[in-house]
Amino acid sequence: MVCIPCIVIPVLLWVYKKFLEPYIYPLIAPFVNRMWPKKAVQATSTNNQGKGDYKNVSNGVTSGISSEGPPPEACNKKTD
Repeated sequence: MVCIPCIVIPVLLWVYKKFLEPYIYPLIAPFVNRMWPKKAVQATSTNNQGKGDYKNVSNGVTSGISSEGPPPEACNKKTD
């Protein structure tokens, strides 16, 4: 037997997304934009650029670990 919230919550979410959100979202969008400015999202994405050693897959080269630089550190697990 399935519990009542497991049935009711998904149905209510579907009704909201399908019928209510198109009318409610334009009303609350200005408040959401003030609370979560796009600057924070853009700053996070620009800080992460250039990290990692990923190759361009469109050129046929797959991503991998660079052989340049110091070797990776050994695992620090205790062995008894």
